[in-house]
Amino acid sequence: MADLAKLPVTIITGFLGSGKTTLISHLMQNPGGKRLAVVVNEFGDVGVDGEILKGCAIPDCPAENIMELANGCICCTVADDFIPTIEALMALDPRPEHILIETSGLALPKPLLKAFDWPDIRSKITVDGVIALADAEAVAAGRFAPDVAKVDAQRLADDSIDHETPLSEVFEDQISCADIILLTKPDLAGPEGVAKAKQIIAAEAPRPLPVVEVAEGAVDPRVILGLEAAAEDDMEARPSHHDGHDDHEHDDFDSVVIDIPEIDDPAQLVGMIETLANTQNVLRVKGYASVAGKPMRLLVQAVGARVRHQYDRPWVPGAPRQGRLVVIGEHHDIDTAAIRAVLAPAAEPAE
Repeated sequence: MADLAKLPVTIITGFLGSGKTTLISHLMQNPGGKRLAVVVNEFGDVGVDGEILKGCAIPDCPAENIMELANGCICCTVADDFIPTIEALMALDPRPEHILIETSGLALPKPLLKAFDWPDIRSKITVDGVIALADAEAVAAGRFAPDVAKVDAQRLADDSIDHETPLSEVFEDQISCADIILLTKPDLAGPEGVAKAKQIIAAEAPRPLPVVEVAEGAVDPRVILGLEAAAEDDMEARPSHHDGHDDHEHDDFDSVVIDIPEIDDPAQLVGMIETLANTQNVLRVKGYASVAGKPMRLLVQAVGARVRHQYDRPWVPGAPRQGRLVVIGEHHDIDTAAIRAVLAPAAEPAE
């Protein structure tokens, strides 16, 4: 059992667009009597998730309890960023009773667990649990390998060759490190898709794991908080593709930030993002846009060709109505010139 004198931390991991921010927003509104703090680690320097969560701040999780670590993996910046952030949260008055860490969708959770072994914080905090979110529709569709059947056939023919894509390794590492799996967007997958996703997860998990279907992040906090897993002491049970490596690489993925001027119609921008997904194979687009005649900022979130947008808050008086998108993909798919060409005429010319 975890040392109850230590401050519990829950790591929330999951692939791009799996619903991590939606889950944390729900927990902030339904904290189960706990005073929460949140650390958001994003890939790319547009702090979309942190902005969303700060907009959901309530007395039990005020804006000052929400901290962002942008454009860098937490586990690679332990001394410079991670430990000072945790110490700053612990120094708040009143002190948080539980910290939630939202990892980047590209993050490997096990190296982050190792950060909790640092002497500066090991005696003060414990990893209450690792929660992995998995998009039911995406998992059921087998998007973590280009052609699952063909890869399996090749593996049978020559099991000395590793045919897994970087995306599959990220997914499998997240599942392997988890204490609970939240299967999100079950409505989009349908009953057959949900069943298939559960079958895939069970095949990848190194041990039996509870799988809970969750729509719109709505889960009872008692299900995922207070697990007392002390995960930092249980790393041997959480195998990773990267075990035995002194460092882990992030070169498989890259991002580019595109500034866009005011647009006339959100549908036009949605069409451009769909084209990016279909022609440039980008994984994720997120950011903001300014729509002519609208007093509020347009929040844009896309996973592949699935694009969601909504007006999230008024523009700050005096601030330039400038849109900005971060585009994330596998390294070999990030062609800045091609991405700008697709986003034209929305994108400003490259400098």
